[in-house]
Amino acid sequence: MKIYLAAPHTMVRYKEGFQKFTEILERGGFPDCALHPYVLESFYYADEDTERLIPYFKDFMLDSGCFTFMQDAGTTVDWLEYTYQYADFINRNKVDKFIEMDLDYITGYEHVLQLRNILESKTGMQCIPVWHPSRGVENFKEMCDEYKYVALGGIVGKKWRGMEQYMPWFIKEAHKRGTKIHGLGFTQFSRLKDCHFDSVDSTSWTSGNRFGHLWKFNGESMVKQEIPKGTRLIKPREAALQNFIEWTKFQRWADVHL
Repeated sequence: MKIYLAAPHTMVRYKEGFQKFTEILERGGFPDCALHPYVLESFYYADEDTERLIPYFKDFMLDSGCFTFMQDAGTTVDWLEYTYQYADFINRNKVDKFIEMDLDYITGYEHVLQLRNILESKTGMQCIPVWHPSRGVENFKEMCDEYKYVALGGIVGKKWRGMEQYMPWFIKEAHKRGTKIHGLGFTQFSRLKDCHFDSVDSTSWTSGNRFGHLWKFNGESMVKQEIPKGTRLIKPREAALQNFIEWTKFQRWADVHL
């Protein structure tokens, strides 16, 4: 299983950390990790630094950024123009794994299909469509028959609440139909061994930077090392980099064992 570390822009915010991050990549990778990292970034945050780093990643997946807009209901977006800009970024950086304009809960599924056609026409490639429970099971089967890589969405937004036990069925159904499947925002350690996604992504590695704890790879999972109450991280930039490196070790392990 590939575990993509999402939101690398949080590293870029720390200039010193970003410099070290870049130097490590340019030297050939991270300590105790033979591979460069798998990374997922949102187009919403993509900039020149993102474009500069893409060649150094072992694998790169690009999200449209629509989920970010869902957090602000008052935002007005020209989705057609946004799709054109998204396609230009994909073409310019030769991105071969990119997620569709996932707007089911903003503008509706019919609009998603219209923008999907435009995106695929502009890039000359299939996107990764995102299935939501609201689309129905038959739609999932049809999607798997048509696409070589699909994703389950709505996990972060709690749209799967009460239906989590059915997730393995969708994964098996995708594999039965010869399709790879990605779990958006899914790194529940207790369930990774039962839900055999081909890939998942998560921002969990950034939680240490935000809430003041360190992550440690223990040989088969990630564990939190809490900071004693009343104290704080003295060097948050170095902590952010350290958390990222520990998660790359988990990536390497997951490649073989999940």
